[in-house]
Amino acid sequence: MVRAGLSAERLTRAGAELADEVGFDQVTVSALARRFDVKVASLYSHLKNSHDLKTRIALFALEELADRVSAALAGRAGKDALAAFADAYRDYAREHPGRYTAARFRLDPETAASSAGVRHAQMTRAILRGYDLGEPDQTHAVRMLGSVFHGYVSLEASGGFSHTAVDPQESWSWIVDSLDALLRNRTTP
Repeated sequence: MVRAGLSAERLTRAGAELADEVGFDQVTVSALARRFDVKVASLYSHLKNSHDLKTRIALFALEELADRVSAALAGRAGKDALAAFADAYRDYAREHPGRYTAARFRLDPETAASSAGVRHAQMTRAILRGYDLGEPDQTHAVRMLGSVFHGYVSLEASGGFSHTAVDPQESWSWIVDSLDALLRNRTTP
């Protein structure tokens, strides 16, 4: 019998909230059952296992983040779009640390191909069209932006900038300005 009020969607949202509270690595079906004060077995009519739960949270986070980035990019181009894109990722990671980690969860190829991860790549490439980059430079730029933004967000989240007098926001702005200059002035050798 399916417990009233429980659904895969409700469990996914609660799992995402739990991830923000305790960390994505700590999210399990057991932890979710405790949150709803139900037996673990009662969740298995909605979820296959902890991997299924984590995959659902990852897909939820990717979709949520893609919606946020899409809204931030609306009507913007060039450096303004690059900065909006970067800020949307950073803000999401700060507001939802567990969900941000979930968005990095390794998905099987079939699931990844049908996820909002595809929208993220499309939005990144849309930003880069304003920089007149051909291939393979555009692919290199997609990878560079992802690496820089994720690296900065990860270091900031782990307290990596707490020991300096320079404001992390100042560094963030400097990085975005530098990336914009690099992309505008990129010449193929």
